[in-house]
Amino acid sequence: MRKRPATSGSEKPVKRAISRGLPLISQGLPRGVSRRGLLAGGAALAAAGSLSACSRVAPAPPPHTTAPSPATGRPAAQAEHALLLQVLAHPDDDLYFMNPDTQHSLEAGTPLVCVYVTAGEANGMNKTPTDRAPRPDKAAYSAARHQGLRQSYATQLGLPVFTRWNNGVIRLRNGFQAEVSTLENRGRRVELVHLDLAMHTPAGHMGLPALWRDRGLLLRTLVPEASPLRTVQTYDYESLVAVLVELFERYRPTLVQTLDPDPDIQDSDRITQLRDSEQIGYSDHADHTAVACFSWAALIRWAQQAKGGPPPFVATAFRGYYNHHWPKNLPPQVLDQKAAHLVPYGAGPDWQCGNPAGCGDYNVGGDRPLTNRKGWVRATHYRYPGPRLALHPNADGRLTAYGVLGLRAVRYDEQAAGAFGAPVDLGGGPLAPALGSATLPDGRALLFGLRLAAIEGRGATDLREIVLLEQRGPRKYGSWTSLGNPEVDADRGRRIGVPVAVTAPDGRVHLFVRNADQGISTRIRASSGTWSPWRDLGGGPVQDGLTAVIGDDRQVHVYAPGHYTVHHWTPEGPDPLTGLPTPADAIAAAGSRLYYRPPASARLLSPGGPAVHFPGYGPVTAAGPYLLGRDTAGRVQLLQDGRITRPATAPATLDGPALTAGSRGPTVAGLSPDARPWLWRPTQAKA
Repeated sequence: MRKRPATSGSEKPVKRAISRGLPLISQGLPRGVSRRGLLAGGAALAAAGSLSACSRVAPAPPPHTTAPSPATGRPAAQAEHALLLQVLAHPDDDLYFMNPDTQHSLEAGTPLVCVYVTAGEANGMNKTPTDRAPRPDKAAYSAARHQGLRQSYATQLGLPVFTRWNNGVIRLRNGFQAEVSTLENRGRRVELVHLDLAMHTPAGHMGLPALWRDRGLLLRTLVPEASPLRTVQTYDYESLVAVLVELFERYRPTLVQTLDPDPDIQDSDRITQLRDSEQIGYSDHADHTAVACFSWAALIRWAQQAKGGPPPFVATAFRGYYNHHWPKNLPPQVLDQKAAHLVPYGAGPDWQCGNPAGCGDYNVGGDRPLTNRKGWVRATHYRYPGPRLALHPNADGRLTAYGVLGLRAVRYDEQAAGAFGAPVDLGGGPLAPALGSATLPDGRALLFGLRLAAIEGRGATDLREIVLLEQRGPRKYGSWTSLGNPEVDADRGRRIGVPVAVTAPDGRVHLFVRNADQGISTRIRASSGTWSPWRDLGGGPVQDGLTAVIGDDRQVHVYAPGHYTVHHWTPEGPDPLTGLPTPADAIAAAGSRLYYRPPASARLLSPGGPAVHFPGYGPVTAAGPYLLGRDTAGRVQLLQDGRITRPATAPATLDGPALTAGSRGPTVAGLSPDARPWLWRPTQAKA
């Protein structure tokens, strides 16, 4: 018989709930909590079961939301050391949805901290190919998944699969504690932090979505078998946000990877939803969405409350079950390595790891990640795709780059030495990671951001809006203004994409955004500076990652990757193209020539043009005769004059490096895991 875990000293939320008669969602009822209160909470959850995990369907947003945070104009903080912290709902979310990016950062020497919010216990059944109905044991299944993670990350550090980790407990404010496992090899370090919140309530409802969505609920932790932390703890909404903020403060990450807070609307039949664990009406697991919302709420609080200004970090959000619905974008060379990291995680019942609870998540052991029809492992998609820096050439030939640091816009100016100087704060936060931009005829820059105007949960209206910053002169800018949202309903408004813009030859600026119907919407800025209303151009469905260019005909064109072909618009509406192969990612366009990779392939297509040899993975970017992308090892590469070149010292880069071309030839820039920009001109290149 297992020893019953002790009760945590952090029981203030429980006492508060009891005194206020609030329902408790937990693995069991503590003394003094009435079952009537628990059932009342369960009824509330059942009533909300068909709604998004982050919030109920909310009324239309007000015409004007709160103003974006103002610019300080002061230098922004820069970090001394790189560290990647990723926040996951379940053990394996990182392996399925964030690799190969996590692995590339780890290989570059970036320390890694993984925070797993739930215990991952599910129904407690660690199924094997020969036993599809084992005896449920939630504590053992959770412990087996923890062990699988240790096995996977040991191999990623270049160590034997059963390498012993240092396991212990970290103590946080307000009495909370977390289980932590640490392993280091040759200067590379991984920490696995487990908060172990229960995935389900005794009534069978999902715990974290309810904790985010409803007021006054509490959720207890589950203690995995043989965990060094033997204490049951109780979280409410506020304590979970506070613990995540404290972990950010403790580790000071320069790169934070999260899941998708606003998954696409996805109409699937009930059988598909149950079989694939998707929340009703949306293309992801409800736990993924709730943890993403908690993560972004905590990031916003950390950025707003940090002493001395926003901390210097950048963020990336990854799509989850979205991968099942869209073309797979990883070629065999990349897929094989990604899937290989799941092998020691899934393990098998015959493995001898020394953990009596189990050696991994047998449900995904062996070749299951590759044979599973859901195909999650076969793609890596970003929630906010696009170049991390918007590049603007200056009259002196140097560049100004705009990006997002600490959830605020910043400006980087190229120095005489050919590198970027310190970032200058331009405000605007909290912003999604990728900015859109356009250049006015007089050379001034327009910056566009997707702003997380409100992400609060607990029945509040969560809002997203497109915001604009206009340059007034050299290093002078106006105030951030809201361009609103192409969607009227607030829940639909959360599904919009990253803004892209282009300036037409007549001086008008065309702004485009992927909308909730997965078509595109537009606003147009007249040469006088006034903006038209939002207009739905229809078309689609397409993935986010729009490309807006001026074609050889001197007209505005927009391209986007669909399920089966490339979709195309002009400002008048959809203009279908015929006979084009299926794209896996965003489309690059140079004039009227298109470039993209087909699904599950390292090849580059250029329909209607000569063959292009530029093997790699992910989207490419075009500027004049140059193409920019990543090779199958994730390294930056440039195609110029039919030759592939790379930086002499290859920088570790986040998704979406940027490319521009001018009289001095091509220039490439991006962000590294240390949240610092890098700059590369082809004179530094080598084959």
